[in-house]
Amino acid sequence: MTPVLPEFDPPTRVLKRAQYEAFAFELLEGDVRVRNESYADPIAHEYRVRIRDGVPHLCSCPADASGDGPCKHRVAVAIRPQVLELAVQMRVVADGGSTSSGDDDTTDLPCECEQLSEALPCWNCVDAGRRDLSE
Repeated sequence: MTPVLPEFDPPTRVLKRAQYEAFAFELLEGDVRVRNESYADPIAHEYRVRIRDGVPHLCSCPADASGDGPCKHRVAVAIRPQVLELAVQMRVVADGGSTSSGDDDTTDLPCECEQLSEALPCWNCVDAGRRDLSE
């Protein structure tokens, strides 16, 4: 697998945090749940990193939504080739043996926007492209 870090060009601060913070990784149907165990309440610091074409493409954290480059969660997955490779392999198995180019069945996740404020869309809608964080 080709390293994806050069594509990201993360700031040094983000790269260092991705290296030294205590991240735990869980595979989720071709994506990766990243939990930051460095905090007293790690579950409150748990985000889903979407893998597309073998690259950590999107994260559900607020920092990634800001658009100032990749967040530390995406970089943390990118610098751990074993985690990234397993996520890609899991996506291939989940897709029935074919690689995904981003057009997968995950867009069918239910909308949970009604549980949030009117100004904030749920992650399922953002991830599926039904709503944008800048709306």
